[in-house]
Amino acid sequence: MDAITQPPVIRLHPEDGVVIARQVLPPGTPVAPNVVAATRIPAGHKVAVRFHAEGEPVTRYGQIIGFTTEPVPPGHWVHTHNLAMGDFARDYAWGVDARPTDYVAEPATFQGIRRPDGRVATRNYIGILTSVNCSAHVADLIAQAFRRNPLTGEDPLAEWPNVDGVVALTHKTGCGMTQGEPLSLLRRTLGGFARHANFSHVIGIGLGCEVNQIGGLLEEQRLAGRLRSMDIQEMGGSRKTVQAGIDFVREVVAEANRVTRETVPASELCVALQCGGSDGYSGITANPALGAASDLVVRHGGTVILSESPETYGAEHLFTRRAVSQEVGQKLVDVMHWWEDYTSKLGAEMDANPSPGNKLGGLTTILEKSLGAMAKAGSTNLVDVVRYAEAVTQRGFVFMDTPGYDPVAATGQVAGGANLLCFTTGRGSVFGCKPTPSIKLATNTPMYERMVDDMDINCGTIVTGEETVQQVGERIFQHMLRTASGERTKSEEFDFGGAEFAPWPMGATM
Repeated sequence: MDAITQPPVIRLHPEDGVVIARQVLPPGTPVAPNVVAATRIPAGHKVAVRFHAEGEPVTRYGQIIGFTTEPVPPGHWVHTHNLAMGDFARDYAWGVDARPTDYVAEPATFQGIRRPDGRVATRNYIGILTSVNCSAHVADLIAQAFRRNPLTGEDPLAEWPNVDGVVALTHKTGCGMTQGEPLSLLRRTLGGFARHANFSHVIGIGLGCEVNQIGGLLEEQRLAGRLRSMDIQEMGGSRKTVQAGIDFVREVVAEANRVTRETVPASELCVALQCGGSDGYSGITANPALGAASDLVVRHGGTVILSESPETYGAEHLFTRRAVSQEVGQKLVDVMHWWEDYTSKLGAEMDANPSPGNKLGGLTTILEKSLGAMAKAGSTNLVDVVRYAEAVTQRGFVFMDTPGYDPVAATGQVAGGANLLCFTTGRGSVFGCKPTPSIKLATNTPMYERMVDDMDINCGTIVTGEETVQQVGERIFQHMLRTASGERTKSEEFDFGGAEFAPWPMGATM
């Protein structure tokens, strides 16, 4: 269908009281039978198609996204000036919509790297982890010794073409922190990365006097034999540790290079689902298209991981209806109750989540954002709910409890075992997540064309009517298979992914 023939607005559900502007709507633009835009409506924003009294719920996707704070006549812009959060009853209806998965008869395949323990990698990195921020610079210096120079083209790893790189994953914590869950969470995250299939070899760099002692990490996460460790103080200082780290990489790089890609089933995919810089189109194009691709991953026997608990808040009752058991559904509800308590103790509100950029793009409340974000998970059963950075062991759709901040959430998902990441964005988030490749999905064509060096897939063709959600979902799934087989993403070409490592900094800094 030609874009010119498309109506000026998008109706997502027959009972919705608002429609979405397909492009900027001048005053007088028809938006519904006998209703015209009363004012200029920005692209991706909402316009009322019927009268709403003050305090009345407003629906989008057939679900409540907030309550009016003043009377809203038909044709008027609906946004932060007249729409706000409010309490409403949620019907969890445990498992009422759970259905047997419709698995494909002949699963797709990709060219993966089969590790000795049977796991499948999509990339082949050598990793440098840090126990504490104090060892970050030393780790960076080791990695820099093997980094390709983009100006001269000089590549220290040219002799070993099967090694994707040496990456230092540094962070800002590891000391001045409390024992208990904050330390356990950091160690669980580091342990997940140390065991990640996309790392052939890993070295851990510590200072020597930090709270997060390397020895404690090795013992708690059972990393003996997997993680080579060095403490700067014991090694005799920074210079000697850097040299020892470089020597370690030189020692193992030839072994790391001795890998070959082989045909493996798509059931070996474990895909992290992320969104950032969302806009009014996110829940219409990229997120549901990624949801269609997620359904394909699950139907081919693979796993998808949705996270960002604060950006699921208000929509969790739709997931409990798809839970394979009440126990699984209750775990998700308990997560949301924890976040309500957590934000309350900090003097914050769950509705503080939509960022200024989200609101500029047309999103108003966290309820609206959550309903659009949850579309990334498609329509299959919710099979498990796991803690931050906890290893994902179930195949199918899994929810991981994480903050909504993208780098922190993605770090938890990769620690949980994700070997591929798909990231939707409407405003134009730039992101990578080594050692896992990140595929960027644009919600709208103007942003895609403006940021084509960062975006892998344009989902804006759904708005223009050139493709359906299912067609774009199929295109995303095929791109997943090519990326898992070694095709580089835009973020990889620009060497994103090291600086974005961000474990959840839970607890007090002492």
